[in-house]
Amino acid sequence: MKKVVICLLALTIALTLAVSTKSKDTIIVCSTCEQDRNDMFQQKLNEEFPQYNVVVMYMSTGKLSTKIAVEGKKSDVDIAISIETGYLNKIKDNLSDIGGISKLNYLDGLAPQDNGNRWVTWDRLSGAIIVNNEVLEKHGLEAPKTYEDLLKPEYKNLIAMPDPKSSGTGYCFYKSWVNLWGEQGALDYVDKLQKNIKQFTESGSGPIKMLIQGEIAIGLGMTHTAVNEINKGMDFSVIFPPEGSPYSIEGAVVIDGKRDKKGVDEVFDFIANELILEDFNSFSPAQVIENQKTSVKNFPENIKYADMTGIDDTAEKERLLSLWKY
Repeated sequence: MKKVVICLLALTIALTLAVSTKSKDTIIVCSTCEQDRNDMFQQKLNEEFPQYNVVVMYMSTGKLSTKIAVEGKKSDVDIAISIETGYLNKIKDNLSDIGGISKLNYLDGLAPQDNGNRWVTWDRLSGAIIVNNEVLEKHGLEAPKTYEDLLKPEYKNLIAMPDPKSSGTGYCFYKSWVNLWGEQGALDYVDKLQKNIKQFTESGSGPIKMLIQGEIAIGLGMTHTAVNEINKGMDFSVIFPPEGSPYSIEGAVVIDGKRDKKGVDEVFDFIANELILEDFNSFSPAQVIENQKTSVKNFPENIKYADMTGIDDTAEKERLLSLWKY
């Protein structure tokens, strides 16, 4: 039954990729990033490679990693951007060796050779408690300062969180709670928190979208996404819990066998060495390379990070997700 479900999921995903792939020069780039970032990726790739039909498509982390795991070399995806490393470890046998492509000087532990040359580190996604100040004011509520504050009954149906089973962002919150309070303590906390949750969203950007629409007052989401909306004029606040910001490391990859396809190496070289710098400078500036520069205003400096020990342990991740019942 499990195999049937997975196959059906792969078929469903394949149908979502109904793009013009008849040309042998079409290169499919799947990204888990938000639409603004994907639009920028598409524009830059179009400008750099007019000779190829490069198509940037969004897919959630869970669906994309499942697709790669099921389809392997037969996948229509050639390159993937921003898959959380826990998922990458699980599908690493389906990824090409990209050793020597990246020319960037990564911080210790984040270079391609540190993961067997299966991916280049794309970004460090930090999480925070994001609040829509206007919605809080409408309800006459004060902003939460801690995870414990989120359990207050006055926040009922005013909170959203990404589902850890489909979102790397959701899992990094979940794993940080396990590291903080132990497994049972984290599960007990989620049992209490879910009473206030309006929705567990499929993607990490889901809570931010709900905050923008005013559907909720509080979202567990990504720092850089919230800052991007603040810079567009949204009245949001970014609150880091005292225990530190949970985070995950994301990677960009080439699917196994796709380096033999015309243009894929060229496109990935540009993605790994040039496009990533554009992303740092415009959207996701948390430091992963030496002398990293950014012009993103309002992005917090000197973020205190939470203990994320074991975030890359795929067996532990599967075990913890099996205990998640929401």
